[in-house]
Amino acid sequence: MAVSLSFAGETLVPLPCGALHWPARATLFVADLHFEKASSFARGGRFLPPYDSIDTLAALIEALRRTRARQVVCLGDSFHDRGGPARLPARARAALTLLTASLDWLWITGNHDDEAAAALGGRVLAEARIGPLTLRHEAVPGCREPELSGHFHPKLTVQTRGRRIVRRCFALSDSKLVLPAYGSMTGGLCVTDLAFTAALGPRREAVFVEGERLLRFPVAGQVAA
Repeated sequence: MAVSLSFAGETLVPLPCGALHWPARATLFVADLHFEKASSFARGGRFLPPYDSIDTLAALIEALRRTRARQVVCLGDSFHDRGGPARLPARARAALTLLTASLDWLWITGNHDDEAAAALGGRVLAEARIGPLTLRHEAVPGCREPELSGHFHPKLTVQTRGRRIVRRCFALSDSKLVLPAYGSMTGGLCVTDLAFTAALGPRREAVFVEGERLLRFPVAGQVAA
């Protein structure tokens, strides 16, 4: 049975893969896919295995299969740069184009990709609203409306039984929910960082799924001097 959390009066289901499912709306949210990051690095002389887009897309298709979502919202930085869509492998391009044609697909623009994803179909908006939720790439400090966003790639580091464990996580406050980066080749920023304090406030939680449990960790965030 899927674990869930309540946010803005709605029941949302965080998935182990980093996506967020809204069953009542048959909607799947993902953030920071960063398609074609490897090819972007290669253009600068840093060569990485060129399979990140294929791997990320496979994980996304599996999440869609499991949830049977009819709407997809990508919360910005879907591509690592504006030229990413043109560099997509033919197989990935065909799969993405089929998905955007068969589902209600919304690309939120990010600081990396702007409106580049429009070439693959779907709708492109800087911000959107579905029900009580405002959808944008980067959380707006001080905004009290319920908001879903990405951008910060939240992760949590915990020490347990002599081991240091780093996990991507959802960052949650009373009015904001920040999704982890979904891309297969993306790093993360610890939820204790000052950037989260500025965006979400000093009181927040790190949330992730472990098996059939939803684990929630209160975060003692840094406070600016």
